[in-house]
Amino acid sequence: MDSDLLCSKCGGGMIRGFIFDRGDYNFKQQQVWVEGEPESSFWSGLKTSGRDARTVDAYRCTGCSRLEFFAGGTTEI
Repeated sequence: MDSDLLCSKCGGGMIRGFIFDRGDYNFKQQQVWVEGEPESSFWSGLKTSGRDARTVDAYRCTGCSRLEFFAGGTTEI
């Protein structure tokens, strides 16, 4: 077990992992949480400037395999 977290479903131990996205040219990167509602942008797809952005930390239960997600450290997007 990598953390002190316990599964909210069965109480089992949780191990840390991550969810990745395939970006341009199949480039692998970690997913990011961005505050607020999505707003379309002609040039970049979605407006993100000035918003809080954090990595998405994922944990999997060793008992029931439930996935739970938490906002991690801040990041630039």
